[in-house]
Amino acid sequence: MGIKGLQGFVANVCHDVHKMVNLKEMAEEHRMSYPDSPPVIVVDALSCIRHWYTPESWVCGGQWQEYLANLEDFINAFTAADIKLVFFFDGVVEQKKRGEWVKRRLKNNKEIGRIFQFIKTYRQQPGRGMFFIPSGLATFTRFALKSLGQKTICSLQEADYEVASYGLQHNCMGILGQDTDYLIYNTSPYFSIEKLCLDKMVTVMYSRENLCRALNLNITDLPFFACLLGNDVVPEAALEGFWHKCLTSCPPKSQSYDKRSNIILAVANYISGLPHSYSSVKNFEEMLPLGSDKTLLCKAMESYILPGQQSPWLPPSLSNSQALSAKQDTGMCSDQEIFQLAKEQHITGENYMVFNILSNGEVECSNTLEDELDTELPGQALIYRPARQHIYSVLLEPRKDTQRVCSVVKEWFVYFGNPLHQPELMQPVQLDIPGEMPSLRTLWLGKGPDIENQRYSTFLACFHLQDMVEELKALKAPVAAVCCLLMYLLLQVDSLSLEDLNAFVAQTLCLQGMSAAQLSGLQLVQVDSRAVQLGALFIRGLATLIMANSACGFPFSMDDFMPWKVFDGKLFQEKYQQSHRGCSLEELLEGNKCKEEEGMLIFSKRTELHLLLHTVIRTGDISGEGFSLMALRPNLQGESRILIPGTSCISRGYQPRHQDQRRRFQFTPRWPR
Repeated sequence: MGIKGLQGFVANVCHDVHKMVNLKEMAEEHRMSYPDSPPVIVVDALSCIRHWYTPESWVCGGQWQEYLANLEDFINAFTAADIKLVFFFDGVVEQKKRGEWVKRRLKNNKEIGRIFQFIKTYRQQPGRGMFFIPSGLATFTRFALKSLGQKTICSLQEADYEVASYGLQHNCMGILGQDTDYLIYNTSPYFSIEKLCLDKMVTVMYSRENLCRALNLNITDLPFFACLLGNDVVPEAALEGFWHKCLTSCPPKSQSYDKRSNIILAVANYISGLPHSYSSVKNFEEMLPLGSDKTLLCKAMESYILPGQQSPWLPPSLSNSQALSAKQDTGMCSDQEIFQLAKEQHITGENYMVFNILSNGEVECSNTLEDELDTELPGQALIYRPARQHIYSVLLEPRKDTQRVCSVVKEWFVYFGNPLHQPELMQPVQLDIPGEMPSLRTLWLGKGPDIENQRYSTFLACFHLQDMVEELKALKAPVAAVCCLLMYLLLQVDSLSLEDLNAFVAQTLCLQGMSAAQLSGLQLVQVDSRAVQLGALFIRGLATLIMANSACGFPFSMDDFMPWKVFDGKLFQEKYQQSHRGCSLEELLEGNKCKEEEGMLIFSKRTELHLLLHTVIRTGDISGEGFSLMALRPNLQGESRILIPGTSCISRGYQPRHQDQRRRFQFTPRWPR
């Protein structure tokens, strides 16, 4: 995420390094200078999403329709200026940066703890000063941009390296982001997303040439300069002694500068006095307490050298190693055609996690808005682990009739109680389906109705719903997706109550036909912390669905799993609170005229779980179909039932209940915890 303190240094000390520019005017100048090269801005998406997410509510699970509308407005502004955008997303976490990744995730855990403490104390969302991006925002942003017709690229290595490379190789007008690493790379101009005024199409542009002039450095010195200030690869702790020596030999130029600014000036002064050679770097490495890896500094410098570039501080053989590393395919998949297809889908942002599993068997999931002190709700990483283990089995293809040992998958999933000292090793678990599991070649490349059915049934088997094929196929795809997710949650979460299910169902139904403006206008009197966690759990569930969909050859369109179609955080929070106050179904459904058409979900004592389709309801709005789940408590005798239907059925004794009186589904999950 750039060089600590460099942004402030540029803003407060080196005023010539930044200036306000008009992007529309720059685009016109670019067209005149390069008639055959239309103006393109490369966007570092992950450094922009905090600025794109402007809806007032952020703790309840996400205001997805509002967010989608914001993205569309953003794109339209650049389209009107005739500027093309290319969006890059991080596709991997490189091993040399894993330590920093873990450090930030653990820090985020503490921030999330403070957020929940605030919510439980004041029953309100904290102010923007405690803002934390909604769970799954990074994952679904790339699908949102694709749905809006934008070119999205998921990186095979560090995203900022690929952003800088793309800008250089395609003669791009600039790079839009918020990462001072773009001042270090010798690439296109760097524009600030933080300073962007979309109405006027103006922002701040940073000049690396002027930075070098202010520091008495050459542009080729900047990678060495960045590493001696500390970054995601070279730890600051290893440099503190060196900084002290630099400050001693180069006294502060001004008493008004802060300590970090003085360090930056002193380090630049040190570099300017060195012979520009590899031997200078090697000698410096020997001085630093870098542990067993004395090549860390060189590796960090290599990460800034773009294809076709050389550094006077590195030998030619090292200068090109970063570019070459992306070309080396060493996958866990024996079928190279399948591996190549997974790679292509990864780059274009069409699949999710699949290539990471097939290439090196390692995946990660960042922080989720979860309450460490709520012992009733396990972390989402644990809840969806059984499904992931089935997905790993689909991808890594162990066979029931062979002795082949399937490779384990390394998981870096953040949840409270996981110190992230090392990855958790997950063994793939075979699906419970008759006959042999279809191969990836069959699922991905096969054609015909039988193959389509195999894809669908394999997908459902990942969630132990293989007996529900015909019932779920009768539903519209987004409805089937939500049913699948809620059924899985019933299996996995013991504390999920009837009121919780009613809230999920009501918000999904009522969401149909509501506009982003209507959803923005919803006002919450208070915020419930448990509903916050359930909202995040639902969104992470949608991400698990798209992972399974990717693995099984896309039995669904990815569009069917998008949160702006089936979820709104404030609306869910409203329905959750109404449901737990004991509101009637008519009140939950806001007067929608519903008609029960078919099916039910039945829980009985005799069997673990009997899943039949419960209810399909048709709303009176333009969207067509919604749905509702019926639930039968497992401890009811014989044919007695509790039905949670449309308006034509009645539930028993539904009175307002305290938090510890929620009606729970109690049964033994089909997978081990």
